[in-house]
Amino acid sequence: MTGNDAPAPPTAPDEQNPTAEPRYPRPPVTLEEAEWVWRELASEAMRPDAKPETARLAVITGLVRATGARYGDLLRMRVEDLDLGPEAARAGEGVATVRHGKHRVLRRHRLPADLVVLLRHWMSVREELAVELEGSVPRALLLTVHHTHDNGTTVASGLPITRQGLVLSWRRFVHRTNARYGATRPPLPTRFEQVRRAWTESGAGEEGVVAEGVPRGAAAR
Repeated sequence: MTGNDAPAPPTAPDEQNPTAEPRYPRPPVTLEEAEWVWRELASEAMRPDAKPETARLAVITGLVRATGARYGDLLRMRVEDLDLGPEAARAGEGVATVRHGKHRVLRRHRLPADLVVLLRHWMSVREELAVELEGSVPRALLLTVHHTHDNGTTVASGLPITRQGLVLSWRRFVHRTNARYGATRPPLPTRFEQVRRAWTESGAGEEGVVAEGVPRGAAAR
């Protein structure tokens, strides 16, 4: 872990200035910057030569933008938590049910049509990722896209991703994007939370309706 990635300790308000703001957590990016991230990923993900990791990261970003979900909330999402409408129909608005926070509060959130298109694409990608697995495809929405190594053991792609996997995926995108654009635009932060907060502080997810049960969505395959 580099010095830039190491978490900064909380800073107590100055005794001589008790109203001083603590420096942690780090401030969010601007809403304009967060929207740029979404457009960049959504565009990249739908290209014919797009890598599965890009499609997955675009899905993560789109769901966070629409629901305000944190990493832990996304890791709990299953295919059945999505209603993307009839598979053969033109994409319209969809619905996602997210279990928010440590109390797993169920909320239904509206998904915009452009995110529904992306999610339908991801459903096809995730099926391909799990083709080498024995048995059925995992029901977790977010799956690994690489053959990874866990304590010396090779783990196949198509398995439910971990929080660390989400963190590393975002950082790879950040390093690649910052190198591509150089000094032509502000560098992206290595913590996705700073992007998520740009949306939540603008009201993302607040319109979600508390759900009493988990709907069985008509997720496209």
